[in-house]
Amino acid sequence: MSTPIGPVDASKTPRFAGPATFARLPRLDQVPHADVAVIGVPFDSGVSYRPGARFGPTHVREASRLLRPYHPALDVSPFEIAQVADAGDIAVNPFNIHEAIETIEAAAVDLTKGDTSLVTIGGDHTIALPLLRAAAAKHGPVALVHFDAHLDTWDTYFGAEYTHGTPFRRAVEEGILDTEALSHVGTRGPLYGKKDLDDDRRFGFGIVTSSDVYYQGVREVVDKLRGRLGNRPVYVSIDIDVLDPAHAPGTGTPEAGGMTSRELLEILRGFQGLNLVGADVVEVSPAYDHAEITGVAASHVAYDLMSLLAMRAQT
Repeated sequence: MSTPIGPVDASKTPRFAGPATFARLPRLDQVPHADVAVIGVPFDSGVSYRPGARFGPTHVREASRLLRPYHPALDVSPFEIAQVADAGDIAVNPFNIHEAIETIEAAAVDLTKGDTSLVTIGGDHTIALPLLRAAAAKHGPVALVHFDAHLDTWDTYFGAEYTHGTPFRRAVEEGILDTEALSHVGTRGPLYGKKDLDDDRRFGFGIVTSSDVYYQGVREVVDKLRGRLGNRPVYVSIDIDVLDPAHAPGTGTPEAGGMTSRELLEILRGFQGLNLVGADVVEVSPAYDHAEITGVAASHVAYDLMSLLAMRAQT
């Protein structure tokens, strides 16, 4: 195996200069193979409230300039043990949601041929459905850990079946999720009715609310999730609004009472050794992100996810 090509050396090229790729990594076309590819999906035609997540991938990449190559919490230098590269953005039709979903699925299937895994930066949460389709095509039905303030298992909005609030209901209906190992983490806030929770349980989801994270603590939550996931192939989907608006103001549907960025990162680090096969970070809307708080949080979340995938690539 050849030595991986890493990011630009910040001691030689200032962080505010150089390539605009995630963490200033090489582009996919600059490496012979990628163990982990970072891909952007600038699409937000599925939102029900504040738009702007189509600009999320560029915003998160810009915030990622400050990331460094050694991860002390996981004791790993991910860019040394695996080839990580930025695959750019998937160009999707902003006027046709059905075509956009098909485009994302086809691109994800193509990018994950062989042993490449994806960390996807959105974009709104609609994109999780085609990404899950691609993961299931490769691994069979996957376990899901879904970090979000919201359930995203509603049926329709204004009669539309494909929106950022419906991807996981569609995924269950399509049989691409392992319904023995589905979990929401960080949910909170008002619902349309108790039926929302009844439907969610019927689909097979377990719920760890943001209050559960607060009262039980990170270690107990991680233990419960790991027990539920076992050695199944796991996909992690993260809506940045799982964080409290104090930690992620730049998002479309903020809810009070959320997790801290520290809690989210520590839970992810507790996934070390799981059979992680792919992940996304979505709903970053830069227009509402004063001082780049949300972009910084999302870039660190993506860095932790790619570190976990890089470690898995070595097993």
